[in-house]
Amino acid sequence: MKIQFLGGAQTVTGSQYLVTVNDHKILLECGLFQGRRSETYEKNLNFEFDPADVDAVLLSHAHIDHSGNLPNLHKNGFKKHIYATAATVDLCQLMLRDSGYLHEKDVEWINKNRASKHEEPIEPLYTIEDAEAALRLFVGVQYHRPIEVAPGVTATFNDAGHILGSASIVLDLKEGRKTRRLGFSGDVGRKDMPIIRDPEPPTDLDALIMESTYGDREHADDSGALDELADVVLRTIKKGGKLIIPAFAVGRTQRLVYSLHELRKKSRIPKIPVFVDSPMACNATDVYRSHPECFDREAYFRFVRDTEDVFTPPGFTCVRKAAASKKLNFLTDPHIIVAASGMAEGGRILHHLKNNLEDERNTLLFVGFAAEHTLARRIMDGEKEVKVFGEKYNVECDVVTMPYFSAHGDRDDLIEFLTGTPPKTLKKVFLVHGEKSQQFALKERIEEKGYKQVRVPARLDSFSL
Repeated sequence: MKIQFLGGAQTVTGSQYLVTVNDHKILLECGLFQGRRSETYEKNLNFEFDPADVDAVLLSHAHIDHSGNLPNLHKNGFKKHIYATAATVDLCQLMLRDSGYLHEKDVEWINKNRASKHEEPIEPLYTIEDAEAALRLFVGVQYHRPIEVAPGVTATFNDAGHILGSASIVLDLKEGRKTRRLGFSGDVGRKDMPIIRDPEPPTDLDALIMESTYGDREHADDSGALDELADVVLRTIKKGGKLIIPAFAVGRTQRLVYSLHELRKKSRIPKIPVFVDSPMACNATDVYRSHPECFDREAYFRFVRDTEDVFTPPGFTCVRKAAASKKLNFLTDPHIIVAASGMAEGGRILHHLKNNLEDERNTLLFVGFAAEHTLARRIMDGEKEVKVFGEKYNVECDVVTMPYFSAHGDRDDLIEFLTGTPPKTLKKVFLVHGEKSQQFALKERIEEKGYKQVRVPARLDSFSL
């Protein structure tokens, strides 16, 4: 039994881990590496294994850094099953098609520049057609129902509490007379968050592959999150400005709408217009409506029993068409715009930044983690001049960061997830999907809890179980 770490190793993108049992290969995740354009294309294009040799893919959730290279995997020869929860399958139907479209458009722009330099054109990483072909390989599974995915390999999906349909996965592995239980955390969520259920720590593991996005810090006490959000809204209204919120289309946007709706219901903020300016977020919200089985008790009763539309209530507008998005630039009264993407590396948020960064009346609110070198991270870190669409803009608006809306568990959440299995049972822990500083800080804390073999694998490292 062997695990090889092919992506999401000492970085927060491109999750990809290959488990070999009985000469069968099981791929955990197949995410896109995201970062500097000069690095991403080649890293995503080429695999360190033959995709045709992979016997199954297990997908924890739909975010592109976990699922986004599946069409390229299929394009290069993978023809077996991709296992994920039913909600994840439905979200991937949207997200992978959208990703294929963006790759096509991105390469059109690149090839225009290459042609002007008399350089050969490049092909998109994959197309919409490639995405649709990969989607035909998906198999929806239920939480807590073991399923054999290869000889000697049984997988059980448990609720990870991160986004709709997210799962941690337990693999029961049998090789000859040897049996091992391997856990894979996916992305661990937080307790007591709106809409979805709490994470379920796995038990009786021999080894665990665990994410570490917030491994070096604790989230601030979020008991005052709604108070602070209300304060940001009111301050912006008082200045006569706009509140611009970059947010991931899946998970973050739905929670923001839920929270803003709560504030309006309680008359904590005025009923100013709220626009969700992202076709993907609007479509993802429709998927949320289709999967109340993933909701926590409160959201379930409000949505199902009380028929309350907690996702697009009155006064909230989903903006799908580009023409309607452009009209938002001409609104002068205070309003709120939630637009993708959360790291401000693409999507309609770039147009809103271009039009609003230099107005001191406005507020730019970040509500979660942003990876190194992304535009969101540079603004969060205090850069006063940034490039948007290749042009320089001064950051004159207020910039506010509120970590409360992160869908990732913090250090204590990760420790709690881990300690579902005691040190005498859990022999090996592998920390992935985090920046090195976070991983080594978490490693030290885990070792203080008595766990002996805690590793921070580099890309291409492999370990035996």
